[in-house]
Amino acid sequence: MNTKRKWQLFFLFLLFILFILTSCASSPTPTKETISLEQKIKETESSKKVNAMNEKIMMSTLSSRRAFYRDYKIGPQDLLEISVFEVEKLNKIVRVSSQGNINLPLLGILKVKGLTTEELEKEIRNLLAEKYIRDPQVNVLIKEYRNQRISVMGAVKNPGVFDVTGTKTILDMLAIAGGLRDDAGQLLFLLRPPKLEEETSKGERGVDELKPETFVIDLEGLLVESNLKLNLPLHHGDVINIPVSGKVFVGGEVKSPGGFMKGKKLTLSQAIIVAGGLNFNANGSETKIFRYLEKGTDKEVLTFNVYAIQKGNDEDPYLKENDIIIVPKSGVKTFLSGVRETFRAAFGLGKFSFGM
Repeated sequence: MNTKRKWQLFFLFLLFILFILTSCASSPTPTKETISLEQKIKETESSKKVNAMNEKIMMSTLSSRRAFYRDYKIGPQDLLEISVFEVEKLNKIVRVSSQGNINLPLLGILKVKGLTTEELEKEIRNLLAEKYIRDPQVNVLIKEYRNQRISVMGAVKNPGVFDVTGTKTILDMLAIAGGLRDDAGQLLFLLRPPKLEEETSKGERGVDELKPETFVIDLEGLLVESNLKLNLPLHHGDVINIPVSGKVFVGGEVKSPGGFMKGKKLTLSQAIIVAGGLNFNANGSETKIFRYLEKGTDKEVLTFNVYAIQKGNDEDPYLKENDIIIVPKSGVKTFLSGVRETFRAAFGLGKFSFGM
């Protein structure tokens, strides 16, 4: 082979090496900047989902206003304006008593608590038609709705204690609180204090009336799937709490129930300790974990024996984000009645059977 041919081959070899080096340089390994960009995209998608939920909150609130005024149930301290066409002496503005009654000329004391204005109009019309007036025209207007104080806590834009009038729902209060923050978790906890003595009659007042209640609402089911069965009406003194994503909730017979930040390796027994430990009357052998599955809003219920875990006889399971831990009272009947009502709203009003 002559010298010229050798130089040609050498030159082609150099071009090939240069091409390889250039190709490698154009496909760099992932850098911190690339990873950071992917994280930002992920956060943006999460933010879009929350924004969509917030838009749903606002739209649902606007569309439900007319229905609210139509279906509103009269309650204590509401101010009613009652008028009867062409019978001026029957026209009256009355305040509903704490027992839910009003006093009207000719008719005396009427129980109006729990009635809509349409239902009260019909009742007054029938009573007047029986003895006094032929075909009376009755109109009932609520001039002042009773005040209620409802608290909204956690991952909302404007948390606080709100003085509101009339019946409000979860969607109403989320709108008043400015909607969800980007770090909002998937669950909403509605904490309801025991009923006051004046809210129940002596015959109606039972053991359950003295207990606080906790309802667990799936926000995706409420806001994305539009399951309005989860849009519960609220009572005076209710507290709405939306934990940030990554928390677990411990409730039932523990000393300090609530939502707690989950570490990377938080176990069931550790969560019980964080919640202050078990109460004296707890049935730790029937501790339940309500867990969201990875796809959709389906849930599973897992049962663990905390006593056996504490003794080292059973494995201590690791918790997942948004796990709900409930420690029942000792006794199967107490557990069935308490937990069924507590989670009736959370699981589609009867989606789960708590039979044992």
